[in-house]
Order: sequence, then structure tokens, then C-alpha cells
Amino acid sequence: MPQVTITPKILYVGTPVALLSTQNADGSANLAPNSSVWALGYVVVLGLGTDGQTAANLAARPELVVNFPGPALWESVERLAALTGRYPVPAHKPGFRYEPAKFAAAGLSPLPSELVAPPRVAECPLQLEAIATDVRTGLTGDFVIVQARVLRVHADPSIVVPGTQHVDPRQWSPLIYNFRHYFGLGHELGHSFRSETAGDRVRAS
Repeated sequence: MPQVTITPKILYVGTPVALLSTQNADGSANLAPNSSVWALGYVVVLGLGTDGQTAANLAARPELVVNFPGPALWESVERLAALTGRYPVPAHKPGFRYEPAKFAAAGLSPLPSELVAPPRVAECPLQLEAIATDVRTGLTGDFVIVQARVLRVHADPSIVVPGTQHVDPRQWSPLIYNFRHYFGLGHELGHSFRSETAGDRVRAS
């Protein structure tokens, strides 16, 4: 059938969810969900609303942790969805409420980082300590684009190929945000010719 032309309100075509932990001015931690994140090598690129506490924090204090939850944590992520660390709540964020204790509100546990000030999320199987090296206003002015250099990667041993530095894609399933609905991954369809985790030893595990 021929395609139809549509004008969707959002273009979250299926992206991983991240929980971004940053440091507030008083030294406390802010935690915010994000679904605009991608990586190229050890550089992570984030898209953030200009009116959020995360963007304000990174402009002043560039350290952060990019925490990746699995599908089982979707309800914890959703508990954060209508919360903001900004006070007063920005006028153009209707339905949001101010909440300074984000970890407690989500039912998640802070875990000290090793190289940056913001804490990691203990329940997230994959955590990237990073520092923002570039924060700039996006094309339309209502978001910022952040480039962050990853300093250290923490992974739950259950998702690492034993004896290697590789995340096992058969054990790790990110939480996916698909047009404002949450999903996990389905069955594996195949692998790239560049895969380093497609050998018999990995399949046997």
C-alpha cells in the first residue's frame, strides 16, 4: 500500500530510555528520564528541554551519569515523567509538579560514582559516568544538544560476556520508548557483520 503523509506530534520512533543524574546547586542529585540519546564511540549525544533542571545543571556543572534501565523499571521511569526539579515549575510545563527527591519518588537507589559527583542508579544494569563537553541551544530554541564524553562504564556482570569487555546483547535488553509507550526488545533477528559477540561461545552461554 502507498504511504500516507502524517504530522505526528512527536518522533520517538523507538529510542532507548536513559535516566540522567546530575548535580543541583546545593549538591543534591537530580534524576530525569530522557529518550533522546545516542552514542558514537565514547561520545554520548543528548537532547534536553531548555526548561528542565538537567539542562540547567549541565550548563553549570557538566558531570552526569547516563543510566540505562531495563524493561522491568518502566514504572519507576514513569513515576519521574511528571516531576521536575525546577522551582517554580515553568509555566509551559502544565501537569508537572516540583519534586526535589527524585530518587525516592521513583523508588530507586543512588549509588556513588567513581569519577563524577552525581550518583548512579543502582537498579540500572548499565551506567555511563560522563562529562558534558558541549552544551548548545538546538535549532528551534526549545531544546539543547549536549555532547558528553564517557569516562567510565559500569555493567551488571549478568550482561557481560564472561572474560571479555563486551556487553552480551542476548542478556541486555534496554527499555525502549516508542511513541510514548514503553517496550522491551523482542527476539534476536540477526547480527551485524561487525559484531564481536556472535561466536559459538556466546551462543552457548
